[in-house]
Amino acid sequence: MKLVMAIVKPFKLDEVREALTGLGVQGLTISEVKGFGRQKGQTEVYRGAEYSVSFLPKVKIEVAVSDDQADGVVEAIQKSGATGRIGDGKIFVLDIAKAVRIRTGESGDEAL
Repeated sequence: MKLVMAIVKPFKLDEVREALTGLGVQGLTISEVKGFGRQKGQTEVYRGAEYSVSFLPKVKIEVAVSDDQADGVVEAIQKSGATGRIGDGKIFVLDIAKAVRIRTGESGDEAL
């Protein structure tokens, strides 16, 4: 099992969700987060005064999938989350040692 964690721009969330639903992903977790990457934030103008924003709003998507689904999920997130501009985000894939569905006690792939 794999945990696919993606950080994307907030306005791309619906496209990413639709792409994952099309692959048969049955559940995901979304968190609103802030951060910065290579661009180190950005400079904005408000009421004529320039100020820097060091943390940009992003959305973190977490999806637990079976090993054979992981590559397809990564590809779907990459295609649907891309704008071609700096700050599009990152995708991380982690191994899951164990998963248990609380309600039924199912474990492993059955818990997903």
